[in-house]
Formats: sequence, C-alpha cells, structure tokens
Amino acid sequence: MITPHSRREFLFRGGLGFGGLALGSLLASESCAADPIPNPLAAQSPHFPGTARSIIFLFMQGGPSQLETFDPKPLLTKYDGQLLPESLRDFDLAQINTADSKIMAPQFAFRKHGESGQEIADIFPHLSRHADKLAVIRSLHHDLFIHGSAMIMMHSGTRLLGHPSVGAWVVYGLGSRSENLPAYIAMTDGIFRNGASMYTSGFLPAIYQGTDVRIEGTPIQNLRRHESITASEQRMLLERINDWNRRHRQSRPGDSRLDARIANYELAFRMQTAAPELIDLAQETKETHELYGADGGPSERFGKMCLMSRRMVERGVRYVQLICGGWDAHGDCKGNHAGQAKKVDQPIAGLLADLEQRGLLESTLLVWVGEFGRTPIKQGSNGRDHHPYGFSGWLAGGGVVGGKTIGATDDFGFNAVEDKVHVNDLHATMLALMGLDHELLTYFFEGRDHRLTDVGGNNNLAPRLIRG
Repeated sequence: MITPHSRREFLFRGGLGFGGLALGSLLASESCAADPIPNPLAAQSPHFPGTARSIIFLFMQGGPSQLETFDPKPLLTKYDGQLLPESLRDFDLAQINTADSKIMAPQFAFRKHGESGQEIADIFPHLSRHADKLAVIRSLHHDLFIHGSAMIMMHSGTRLLGHPSVGAWVVYGLGSRSENLPAYIAMTDGIFRNGASMYTSGFLPAIYQGTDVRIEGTPIQNLRRHESITASEQRMLLERINDWNRRHRQSRPGDSRLDARIANYELAFRMQTAAPELIDLAQETKETHELYGADGGPSERFGKMCLMSRRMVERGVRYVQLICGGWDAHGDCKGNHAGQAKKVDQPIAGLLADLEQRGLLESTLLVWVGEFGRTPIKQGSNGRDHHPYGFSGWLAGGGVVGGKTIGATDDFGFNAVEDKVHVNDLHATMLALMGLDHELLTYFFEGRDHRLTDVGGNNNLAPRLIRG
C-alpha cells in the first residue's frame, strides 16, 4: 500500500491513468461518496412521452449533394449544359454565381424502392433495401454558405461558437441511461473539423460535453490505470481526492465544477473496465462484421463505427454522433460521391438491419444529414459548390414511420419551396421524438434563457413522422 505524504502527492498518484481527462458526459456516483452530491446526469422524466430513447446522428461532413442522393431532378438532365432559367439567374445570392453558370445533370440514376416507391440514387444499393424505413426530408435549408459556420449551425442551432451541441442538450434534458459509460459519445473516420465545437457542451456545464471515442487502440486517451498502482490503491486515492474536493466545494456553493470533477473521476474509474469492453469488436460474429462491411474494404472504418454505435445504444448511451468526412465535391462530383457512398452505404444499412433484429430500432432515432447540399450548376471539373438553400436528409427508427418524403425543392433543386424545414425545425423535431419540448428545454446564461432552437424552430414535423 502506498502512503503519500501530501495532497499534492495524492493528486499526482491518483491522477495516474486519468491525466488530461476532460470527459464531458460522465455520470456522478452517489453510492461511493460519503457526502453524496446531486447527480447531474441522473435520468430525467421527459416533458411528454417520446418515441425514442437514443439518437445516432450520422453526419456526412462536407455537404452531400441532394441531386446525387435523395432528390431526383430529371429537368437537370434535359437542360444539362444550359444556363439557369432567368428567374433563378436573377435570384440575389451573393455567394453563388448564377449569372453565367451552367446546369449540370445528376451524375447517377434514381430508382424507386420498397412498397413506398422511395426514390434513391443508385450509389446506395444497400440502403435502398431499407427505403420503407426512411423518412426523407427534401426541403432542409439555412443561409450559411461556409463549412465552418454551417457545421456549427447543424450541430448547435446557431452560427455562433460557444453554444451547446444537440447531444449536450439531449443529455442535459434527459440525463444518462448508463452507469459505466458516457451519455454522449462522438466518433469520426478522420478529424473533427471545427474541433470540439462539433460535440461541445458550450455554456452548459462541462458534464454534458460529448466524449471523443476512438475505434482503434485506447478508446479514450489517458483512461488506463498506470502500471505502478493497483486498482485498490487507485480506489483509495480517488476516495481521498474526492473527499478533498467535497470539502473544497462546501465553501463554494453554486459552483458546479467540483461536482463535475468528482463525477468525472468516479465514472473514469469504472470506465477502465467498461470502455475497453465496448470497443472489443472481436466479441461480434463474423456474420455481423460482414453485415456492417466492417470486415475490409472502403467501408471497414465507418462499418466499425456503426457497429460500435449499436453496441453503445445497446449499453444505454443516450446520444452517438458519427462523422464521415470527405463529401466536399467541388470537382468530380460523380467520383467523389461514388467513393463516399462505398464508405457508408453498407455500414448504415447494416446498422438499420441490426437494430431492427435486436428490437432496438423503435427506440433508436437515426438522423442522416450534411451541413448543406450542392448547387445544381457546374463548378470546375464537373463539381458542385456549397448550397444551403435546399438540401436533403432523412430520419429512421425512434418511432418514425418510414417510406415518406417530406418537402420539396423547385424543379432545378435550387430552393426549398414546399414544407420547408429549417435546421431549427429539424432540431425541434429530434427533441420532440425524445419527449422534449424545444421551448421548455432552456438554460439561463448571460441574462436570458437560451435553447437549442434559439428564437426559431417548430416541432410540427414530429406528429407527421409518427402518425403514419
């Protein structure tokens, strides 16, 4: 048994294995504390009965083209190589040159699938088999043309940095469903463009921030216990550190940071066992790996991410965020999207099938979207530019009735014109399916109550998605 002689020595030794720990979504433990603290991630009752318990947010970073995925526009083929109609050329968009730009035909054929006849581009042969599970929204829109601000909008409902992400709001409103894992987990197949702003807690307490989990090697940095101390020694050190922290916070009422730190240390201790088990995909059968395309080829990495996301919601993780980068098709839109689709098509189809066969799809909401779409006009060498004025996404599971198409863009795929769905509306709908009223889920900061949808948004879409 080690016998440190000072608080500094305790902190140094107790921190071994937790160095640099900045986990946001961690659960406070009341049972192992002599002086219990309020559990900031205790499960909370929703505002009303929801249809989903967890969300898997499938984010296609870079902006997939609606015209090559879920919004067929045969008129673009007819007018391929011609100028836009006069009405669209006169449209005042400072970011897009409509004056002398030429129309580019869709690069892939669309076919009808399932009993619903859902129209999906040929680059998604696996996903197409699940057409009747998808509720496709063709009228998403916002007004941000640049990747950075558009991604912040898609993740936090505003163009401003420092605001909480959707996952943070969900966990703030509903708490955690797991005692040994974070409530909010984020994974990427490359880098987190915009960094932690993609899964930030913003002005909410840090306890609600997402945890970046890796699919290979150590899932969470600095989590493993240092070899120089045993589990019992670390437990003793942790209890002493927490005792100091509890005494310290008694003189600082209203400061949540020490409560969060105690919670972080407690769950980090338990996660040393739970987290490695979570990513141990060797537990899964060969057939399951093949289902997800996680057994090799271009789909292997995203396939592992999708398989891990199923394991996460199975173990009670509330919000999982998966990011696939590389959809920024300024040149060779056809080659770009064909390659990107090979990365995600089979994994997402496998995820839908696996959730369904395990009885998890009805309680797990899947959302597929990018930060914007692409222009109907040609850029460079058969590419398309950024386009936030009308683009597509889809929802499935979580009580959503699939086989639906909601909203529409004009005949050229330029503007959302029917049943327009702003990003704030999408977020309000996601919250509603989880049983949260976006107008009631607020946090007081800098003199006023803030919410995910700011001063906009409506959840009128939710009843249409679940009533059939």
